[in-house]
Amino acid sequence: MAEKQATSLDPDTLSTVSQIFKAVSDPSRIRILYLLSQQECSVTEIANHLNLQQSAVSHQLSFLKKLRLVKSRRSGKTVFYSEEDEHVMNLVAQTIVHAQHGLADENRD
Repeated sequence: MAEKQATSLDPDTLSTVSQIFKAVSDPSRIRILYLLSQQECSVTEIANHLNLQQSAVSHQLSFLKKLRLVKSRRSGKTVFYSEEDEHVMNLVAQTIVHAQHGLADENRD
């Protein structure tokens, strides 16, 4: 088997990876991303589904939109949000499944 050569990450890639992990390190943002992976929602709908303040949801969506993790579209006066980055959504979904399996294993002990 051939040895793999060690490579370093360029600063831009490293910064992007760090920002993505920062985005998914916040419980509110995880909840928002998980909801948007299932359906498109307005700020009001997100706030109602997750029992969060609209201002907090707007703030988190702004952060996620800057990282291109969510996208928006306007319909009349309402802005709807949905997932934009399928890779990150898959990472979040896989991490949730991993956490749930770990909790199930702990409960069996």
